[in-house]
Amino acid sequence: MQVKYFESLNQELKNQPRAIPFLIIDLDKLDQNIETLKSSIQTNIDFRIVVKSLPSPELIDYVIQKANTKKLMVFHQPFLTHLSKVQDNTIDILLGKPMPVKTAEYYYQTLKTPNGFSPTNQLQWLVDTTQRIEQYIFLAKKNNQKLRLNLEIDVGLRRGGFSELEDLKKALQLIQSNSKQVEFSGFMGYDPHVVKLPKIIMSKEKAFKKANDFYGKCIYLLKNDFPNLFHEQLTFNGAGSPTIELHHNKNSHLNDISAGSCLVKPTTFDIPTLKKYVPASFIATPILKKMKGTTIPGIEKIKDILNFFNKKNRQSYFIYGGFWKADYYYPKGISENELYGSSTNQTMINSSSNNELKVDDFVFLRPHQSEFVFLQFGNILTLRNGKVDGAFSLLSQI
Repeated sequence: MQVKYFESLNQELKNQPRAIPFLIIDLDKLDQNIETLKSSIQTNIDFRIVVKSLPSPELIDYVIQKANTKKLMVFHQPFLTHLSKVQDNTIDILLGKPMPVKTAEYYYQTLKTPNGFSPTNQLQWLVDTTQRIEQYIFLAKKNNQKLRLNLEIDVGLRRGGFSELEDLKKALQLIQSNSKQVEFSGFMGYDPHVVKLPKIIMSKEKAFKKANDFYGKCIYLLKNDFPNLFHEQLTFNGAGSPTIELHHNKNSHLNDISAGSCLVKPTTFDIPTLKKYVPASFIATPILKKMKGTTIPGIEKIKDILNFFNKKNRQSYFIYGGFWKADYYYPKGISENELYGSSTNQTMINSSSNNELKVDDFVFLRPHQSEFVFLQFGNILTLRNGKVDGAFSLLSQI
């Protein structure tokens, strides 16, 4: 099946108007992953799309429709500015990391919302310290515009946020005392990388329980000490693609789960908790040159000896581009020549004599991640039933 899939895709790409490196998303495989995700989330928990993992406005809209969600998580101010311009008044955006207050101020200074997006009602800024809360209070006063603040809590990732209940209490007091400028909108506790922890350190079940317990203590503190701040519409966000499955029980304190990468499944997400998901994104690039054997500059004299002992080097090719954060995937048995060195222009790859690749054939790679790799391409080709049916643009980085 895989051989037929890529042979057909190779021919499909050869029929395109030009031959350059393409980033491809198979919409049928994406649909399959969306259904898998929906079945993995409890009905009382909302799904929030991680924008940096799917950095295309059309791709985001596609997942919004298929996954029936109106929630986004954004990690980059240019993306936030772009989405504020193109989205309407039904979307809720939560920042995935704290923004310097200078960046938040720039966002408001350059804000354009022709489709009705309202930051006052639809945007949650993430704050991780009382100092940052004070900065945002000052910004709200300066702009005469109320801000919604979501508090980052450290449930085990150790990447910042409130890790002590006393510090969290001070933060909530500060928000409560400045209710004309800021509104409390919830907690965000990104899960620790529990699925990657060696069992000798801590089992993923124990690590997850520890994180979930601290989240529960934070909610208890809110309800008990700050009842005026609590209401049913608050966002209690967490998870991430690797740990979605761990929240598929009634003990989770979350009502809002973020994920994105699992839907296109780069190689970094080839982990046990995501085994039900299928790769849906590929890089395809054409072969520019084909040569018998492998010749390395400076050691041409021993070329025949090296090729005799290394059967994988019986054929060499130069591809269009290269040096992406990606692994060669198809045909099987091809690999970059490490001795020749990496190149973003023309990369040498090798194979045994078993592969019958020709100039203008495409080779296929799987990205290590989506959030950085996708942005290196001009747009995203989309497949439906194995045929190119369109292209998605990328979010603005300006």
